[in-house]
Amino acid sequence: MNKSITGRHFELTETIKAYADAAIEGLKKYNLDIISASTIIAANEKSGKKGFAVEFIVNLKDKNTIVITQNDKDVYAAIDLAIERVKKSLRRHSDKIKGHSRIMSFKDLGAEAEAVSDMETDEVEIVPMDLELHKPLDFDEAIEALKAEKKRQFIVFNDNEGLMRVMYKRADGKFGLY
Repeated sequence: MNKSITGRHFELTETIKAYADAAIEGLKKYNLDIISASTIIAANEKSGKKGFAVEFIVNLKDKNTIVITQNDKDVYAAIDLAIERVKKSLRRHSDKIKGHSRIMSFKDLGAEAEAVSDMETDEVEIVPMDLELHKPLDFDEAIEALKAEKKRQFIVFNDNEGLMRVMYKRADGKFGLY
């Protein structure tokens, strides 16, 4: 991880640099691929009041960037508040990545994966089916029909209000309703 600590409008002391560096080192515990972390500490004077603005810019892999700016009268307090906000953002980003741990692309499948061959469109076979039902089903008829079926996993029927509904068999043997 590349780190840079910059001071604007005042001279950074070694203790401030070491404090900011230690705060950045604490970001490694999130196990995210942090490419670089830049810290800009600036002295502000607004309306005759002196203060400090601390800005953390954290660049993550996959073009994700977190930018946090914090103002305070004390430079150490500003660093503490800003780093806590950065940690919160990294924690949220980490949780989001862990929550979406499914395969997102063909590349994620690995080297052993092969593409499914394209279907040949010349040999498409359409199989006609006879409709067994000549009238719409109601709720009770749909349950009985689904219980009697061994192959079908769902059935479509009209409810009392005329809306199309789907009833399906669940893995636990109960029935679900959309």
